[in-house]
Amino acid sequence: MAKLLAGILALELLINKINKLRNIQKWAPLLLDHGFRDKFGAMDTQLDWSAYDSYGAGDAYAAVPAQGGAYGKAAAVCIGNRQCQRTDKGVMCPSFRVTGDAAHSTQHRAATLKAALNGEYGANPFAGPELTAAMDLCVGCKGCKRECPNGVDMALLRIEALAQRWALRGSAPLRERLLAHLPRFAPWLAPLNGVLRLRERLPLLAELVERGLGIAARRSLPRRAARSFLTKAPQEAIGGPEGREVVLLVDTFSNHFDPETAEAALEILRAGGYRVHLARPPAGGRPLCCGRTFLSQGLISEARAEAQRLVEALWPHVARGLPVIGLEPSCLLMLRDEYYALGLGEKIDRIAKAALLLEEFLAREHDAKRLTLAFQPMADARALVHGHCHQKAFGALKALRKVLGLVPELKVEFIESSCCGMAGAFGLEAEHYEISMRMAELALLPKVREAELGTLLIANGTSCRQQIRDGARRESVHFARVLRAALAA
Repeated sequence: MAKLLAGILALELLINKINKLRNIQKWAPLLLDHGFRDKFGAMDTQLDWSAYDSYGAGDAYAAVPAQGGAYGKAAAVCIGNRQCQRTDKGVMCPSFRVTGDAAHSTQHRAATLKAALNGEYGANPFAGPELTAAMDLCVGCKGCKRECPNGVDMALLRIEALAQRWALRGSAPLRERLLAHLPRFAPWLAPLNGVLRLRERLPLLAELVERGLGIAARRSLPRRAARSFLTKAPQEAIGGPEGREVVLLVDTFSNHFDPETAEAALEILRAGGYRVHLARPPAGGRPLCCGRTFLSQGLISEARAEAQRLVEALWPHVARGLPVIGLEPSCLLMLRDEYYALGLGEKIDRIAKAALLLEEFLAREHDAKRLTLAFQPMADARALVHGHCHQKAFGALKALRKVLGLVPELKVEFIESSCCGMAGAFGLEAEHYEISMRMAELALLPKVREAELGTLLIANGTSCRQQIRDGARRESVHFARVLRAALAA
């Protein structure tokens, strides 16, 4: 299996290089226009940090590093408040909460990065052990961006540091590249489901995969659905011509691994009288991808290429004022956050304003008295909800609470938890498996185990659902599937 994936990856990388050569005239002005040339020695930042250009001017608390330009200023946003080193109710920083060690807090990571940019760790600090150790347990939860008084974005700072490390190495390791390329492999993964089942039945095979690729032997691997959602969905708009038009962005995971979530979302929107356009590449070809898996692994150029495809596909709809509705929090919210750092042009601001999670869209429609969905009572039904980190960081749980409250007699409880610990690919990595499970055991898994067997377990994040499955042997679903079940005939 490893050889097959590596072969596909090699072919994919060759195709990417050819495409980059073809598009060099297109991309070069884009990079230059966004000023990615902050210097740290010979370092060019791979993300656009120009939003921080003016930070530190006249601010007595801003200890801006001597080098690194706007990237250094982004690290200097942390002034050592240590809000991240608390375990109060509602405070995130999963790595600090589980270890109690300040070395695994946002404040320490920022301090280490500033020291690196001040030259304290030598000429190539991004390849050194100090910065690597400081960033190791950051899961990119975005909690610091919301909870820090100054809004330090450690998740994005870590991605740039990771990209710089890979640049010094010449490339990212095989495991990281395989995980990043999941959206491109996904269409061909169905035949491997039998191998994955065999891996779970044969511990020796799982151990061999762990030794060869660094994928935790005790972790299950997602299985591709027999048929993806978009292959069977209509090409044309769905719903009556008189309905309000919306765009449904079906992410890689809802398309290939959990098509029932996409089907439920489409059914809900149709029941509400909306006319639904499914986001597709204008010239055909492989399905759209937000670029999250690439960005999380520090493969920024690949993430930018995927994001540009998505922007081009969405723009005709957004230019007409249509909302873009997403299902996977880390994918949809990327359009409102990291896309600004990818240097994608002036269209991003309008796309960011149009991008809404399904729960946010439905809550907004309800507030505007446009929501016509009729839900039947779910007598004696209980739902236990785990919020995805990015739902929490962007304040989307309020909308989810409101929409679930529209279902008569459904009793809903939200788990007071930090990160589930899976955090995309973090929990798949052999060296992070134990800490991943410890994060889950802080609150999430004990609460799930306590729940009665008939309780509906809701988790909108794909990786969150996998963590619940692996850690508690319980199945959870996206909230769209609960709403679909509650639709009146």
